[in-house]
Amino acid sequence: MSRPAPARRADYAAFFAIPTRWEDNDAYGHLNNAAYHSFIDTAVTLWQLDRGIAIEGEGALRSLVVENGCTYHAEARFPDLLHAGLRCGHLGRSSARFEVGLFRNDGESACAEGFVVHVAADADNRPVPIPPDYRAALETILRGG
Repeated sequence: MSRPAPARRADYAAFFAIPTRWEDNDAYGHLNNAAYHSFIDTAVTLWQLDRGIAIEGEGALRSLVVENGCTYHAEARFPDLLHAGLRCGHLGRSSARFEVGLFRNDGESACAEGFVVHVAADADNRPVPIPPDYRAALETILRGG
């Protein structure tokens, strides 16, 4: 089975530095799989906060994770500093697919690439259209946009 080559930094629109911690390593001496998913979630949240998107409290955006995944290209470990590149791979009526490339230290190729799909939802967890201000923010990082 052939896999595509790892993405490069230039393939992503926004970046956030995320330090690894000793506790992120597993018994094999590299980052635990669950840590990568946490870093992906952190990158999306940092981008939302950076764009002034309210993620908690009254009037906050309510979005549900409906799918996620990660492809691993090379090991990372503590004390690496990860640089999370972020882009929107797909923008639908109520959903957005965030794609995150994780780059070790000064590396140009992603050591891991993950994604998470968010669906905008009402209080009853039913899909609703993405609010216009959030859609506009997503369009700034839309892949190929």
